[in-house]
Amino acid sequence: MTKTVLITGCSSGFGKTATGYFVRQGWNVIATMRNISDGKELAELDNVLVTRLDVEDPASIASAIEAGIERFGRIDALVNNAGYGLFGIFEATSPEKIKEQFDVNVFGVMSVTRAILPHFRTNKAGVIINVSSGAGVFTLPMISLYCASKFALEGFSEALSYELSGLGITVKVVEPGGVISTKFGQRSGAEAGQAQSIPDYEPFVTSSLAIFETMRGQRLATEEDVAKVIHDAVTDGTDQLRYVATDDIKPLVRARRETSEAEYIQFMRSKFGASAAS
Repeated sequence: MTKTVLITGCSSGFGKTATGYFVRQGWNVIATMRNISDGKELAELDNVLVTRLDVEDPASIASAIEAGIERFGRIDALVNNAGYGLFGIFEATSPEKIKEQFDVNVFGVMSVTRAILPHFRTNKAGVIINVSSGAGVFTLPMISLYCASKFALEGFSEALSYELSGLGITVKVVEPGGVISTKFGQRSGAEAGQAQSIPDYEPFVTSSLAIFETMRGQRLATEEDVAKVIHDAVTDGTDQLRYVATDDIKPLVRARRETSEAEYIQFMRSKFGASAAS
């Protein structure tokens, strides 16, 4: 029987690319997005259902899952991909934007996951992939709120994996970073443009932006690389929890996970701390 995956956030980026990748591997795909007019290209693919799902709208989540089951009979995997990143100094970010960051990146994932769990429990099977980020492993300045949301997602995913392991349901985390072809940076930049300016931070912001620009020029990973890792995580039949999806972030991941706390903090402060900005 052909298997079916539901993917959130398919209008662009990893979600759109993963849809095409799964189709090429012979899967049915429920490609969901807030505005289905953005899914015209995907709707032309065989075995793809484009339907509306806004992670902040519980009714749309339930409707998308119901539509997918009606079309394909069952759902075998969920890829929680929808998300975005706030960019800018924490103090300059409004409480409303902070709430929205968590509503999408954390509570939205929880809402979609909660809605599909009864179906997975009935089937006694299911794979949940939560798309995190390198920013869920290590932190960077100017994206403190995005980091906070992804750290929360990592903790939720790990704990949830224990709760569901006895029910035949596997939870996994995919950690991409450094992908140059997505529109993520454009969206983050637009969000930053709406934040207030605080002069005291300007030297640090200028220094940090220069570092980010250097990092951006070194990025080589593509959306296709991440889509492959997502597919591999769904299909490899293991209970592996975390997958680092791009080589670009591996040095920072190793610094976080394979060195002492003191070594890691010293390494990061040398790059992004006050001394680096002076």
